Amino acid sequence: MATNDDDLFRQEMADVTPMKPDNRATQPRSKRPNSLREQLRRAAAMDDRQDRNPLTVPEQVPRIGPTDIVGVKKNGVQEGVYRKLRLGKYDAQDLLDLHRVRLMDARDRMQTFLMKAHEQGLRSVLINHGKGVHSERPGFLKSYVMHWLEESHLVLAFHSAPQNQGGSGATYVLIRKSSQSRQRNREFFMEAGKNNRSS
Repeated sequence: MATNDDDLFRQEMADVTPMKPDNRATQPRSKRPNSLREQLRRAAAMDDRQDRNPLTVPEQVPRIGPTDIVGVKKNGVQEGVYRKLRLGKYDAQDLLDLHRVRLMDARDRMQTFLMKAHEQGLRSVLINHGKGVHSERPGFLKSYVMHWLEESHLVLAFHSAPQNQGGSGATYVLIRKSSQSRQRNREFFMEAGKNNRSS
């Protein structure tokens, strides 16, 4: 019976010509999300003209623990201003929430957020990055956020938020003044000086 079936199959397929191999390589589809190394490789391979984000994504950044308190004061920031930032005395004029956001998306959102804050003349903003206590790599996103804040020319200083405003899972950021904001300040103080002299 099997022989008859084989003969019948051959008879039916007699006029069919086999396809020639086209030497195309096929990649198996991966169901797992891209590894960090793959994401970084892909980001590095992007054309510079397409990726205008100046925030870098090195394979490793200094590791910051989930409960570590972090703060940086860049050149030109007065100690009193930094102290007020550290104590949460400045109201956050805008908030960026990066909870459950993937690394490359977080980088893009953060650059957009910082640029918008700078252009709008905001002075102090809050970035809620979470602690990452329960993540596969504790403090992973937080470590990259600190790296980006230190790297960004739009940031003058930053410090972990007070406990009642997010603690080590959020960071207050002091934004560099835009040229328009500096001009408005100069005009304000010149006007105030004129009023003081005339009274």
